[in-house]
Amino acid sequence: MTYKLGYIKESHERAKRQLREYVMFENIQIYIKDKISNGIDVRAVLDRITSSIPSHLLREIDSIYVGMFENFKQLDTNAMYKDGAIYVSNEQDDEQDMVDDIVHEIAHSLENPYGYIIYADGRLESEFMAKREKLYEILKAEGLKPKKSLFMDPEYSLEMDMYLYQVVGYDRLNFIVSSYGLFTSAYSATAIREYFSNGFEYFFLDDRKYLKEICPVLYSKILEIYKEDESEY
Repeated sequence: MTYKLGYIKESHERAKRQLREYVMFENIQIYIKDKISNGIDVRAVLDRITSSIPSHLLREIDSIYVGMFENFKQLDTNAMYKDGAIYVSNEQDDEQDMVDDIVHEIAHSLENPYGYIIYADGRLESEFMAKREKLYEILKAEGLKPKKSLFMDPEYSLEMDMYLYQVVGYDRLNFIVSSYGLFTSAYSATAIREYFSNGFEYFFLDDRKYLKEICPVLYSKILEIYKEDESEY
């Protein structure tokens, strides 16, 4: 009887572990640290990613952890990529929200191995900065008083992030960038790295033709990475 009870307990614990662990593309481990909000189906999220992103674009990823992590509070974010792992918050609006977060971090994972393609020739920065300057002129014409030095730095700064989020506001900013065909989203105006990552999301999850129309250099960079990886398989 003791042996039987022990076996049942062990089987139950193994079943619980299996419910909290998933595998994507046979070699990427997904660990659910904390319960995911809003009844989100993890398998549906993974299916959406595997059907949208070619496996060779995830070769920098070893694992994905879902939960609430201390770094999220420190960095004021809900997802991050570090050392081969993606960390994503368990607090999500819906399945698409979670898909977007993971794909965004997949894009960041490609910046190191493909930085020479993305950034080295300066073409992406030139495209990004031209859009930033246009945005600066629009905001100034609308009666705001943006600090030009913020708009002239392509790298991330908390001051710029907070200006766009708190002073301009994302609803207003989304309307502006959409109306003028500047960026794919408000957040992509924050920094050049976010410009790339949001474009990557748009390329694989949204309207690729529109991305090519409004961000031709960004589109060409993503396509080059995509094709270069494909050629190796």
